[in-house]
Amino acid sequence: MTTVQLPAELAGARLLTTAEAAAYLSLSPRTLRNWRWLGRGPIPVYVGGAVRYRVGDLNAYVAGGAR
Repeated sequence: MTTVQLPAELAGARLLTTAEAAAYLSLSPRTLRNWRWLGRGPIPVYVGGAVRYRVGDLNAYVAGGAR
């Protein structure tokens, strides 16, 4: 069995679901889904067919003051 070493910035990183990311940003999940469809909002990560968000990307989005 091969062990994969993650880069330091990914070690311990947790991917949030749309509902968790929405709660983190104090938004509704529907708002995040609409933004994703419009190409706006924080950058999503696609894992298979699942949509996830990195906490770092959510923080960067808020820090950038993007609308």
